[in-house]
Amino acid sequence: MGDDGLLTNLIAAIYDAALDDARWPEILARIADFVDGRATGLLAKDPTRQQVEAHWHAGSDPYYLRLYAETYSKLGPVATTPARDVEQIVSIPELMPYDDFLGGRFYQEWARPQGWVDVAIAVLDKSGCSSAYLSISRDQTSGMVDEIMRRRMGLVVPHVRRSVLIGKTIGFKQADAATFTEVLDGLSAGVFLVDAGCRIVYVNLAGDEMIRSGDFLRSIGGRLVASDAQVDQRLRATAAASASGDVEIGSKGVAVPLSAHDGQRYVAHVLPLSCGERQQAAAASSAVAALFVRRAALEFPSAPDVIGETYDLTPTELRVLLAIVEIGGVPEIAAAFGVAESTVKTHLGRLFEKTGTSRQADLVKLVAGFSTPLAD
Repeated sequence: MGDDGLLTNLIAAIYDAALDDARWPEILARIADFVDGRATGLLAKDPTRQQVEAHWHAGSDPYYLRLYAETYSKLGPVATTPARDVEQIVSIPELMPYDDFLGGRFYQEWARPQGWVDVAIAVLDKSGCSSAYLSISRDQTSGMVDEIMRRRMGLVVPHVRRSVLIGKTIGFKQADAATFTEVLDGLSAGVFLVDAGCRIVYVNLAGDEMIRSGDFLRSIGGRLVASDAQVDQRLRATAAASASGDVEIGSKGVAVPLSAHDGQRYVAHVLPLSCGERQQAAAASSAVAALFVRRAALEFPSAPDVIGETYDLTPTELRVLLAIVEIGGVPEIAAAFGVAESTVKTHLGRLFEKTGTSRQADLVKLVAGFSTPLAD
């Protein structure tokens, strides 16, 4: 195969690495062969610590790679000299006096034992946080970096740079998706993303548990199905309306009641993903609506002490506040605590004063405001 065919195949392989970074060692070896180099690597420099890390490499002895990571990454020309322009190809004599290089520890203790005489370096990316480099060494057989090597590197460096940047973008998006999934899995509410046919595009852990129980929600052929026929019809209609941008749904969505076999009530809040910025969240999939399903009950805060600290409540006042939510009115609380109703009323008056409320219903709303959507 001629040089043109080798270059074409090499460029195609370089872009394959953007999707599968495990291919970089094989591709780096092919790049070294193409430019008549020896060991090669994709390096990342941390400017704050002046330390260089070889993310991917080919043609290097594992023993020397370990020494590089432990000691010599801080002593090499990439670490000790400023980054040049992106895609500019430079050799050791352009970075520092060659005699200084030969007399330094990096060469004497690390490069020389491997037979290296020169290194071609190209900056692939520069930012305040890090810089990425392509590095290709040469030994005594291949000689110093010459114009032929520069020309050949110039043919591949732009493609390596684009591939690295594409892979970096994909990595960020994957990390964002993983973080997003982790957050949703931490919610106590079931979260379902559905398409126009109410087929499940995504479900979090709480939602998956609801489906597995087979009670008021099930998955049939991948479609979210409510056990109650009327509710199921409403869910399907709402999903279809979300896909068509039905204005009657509105940006706030709708609430659909659900009932479990044991009588426990749940509510599904259906939010369309077809308006404004929400559409961007659904663009990468077929999801048109998000369902948030949770038990229709007041959830206590994970740390009631937070309420006490916020309003400077005494332990007894906090106990009365929570009893208003759990037990009910003054007579019921007095009976449960074994105290006079007047005592409860005294504490209730202090609660009104400290929280700026005037009704027991307002106190219930206050506690509800501190409830957490996170799973225990």
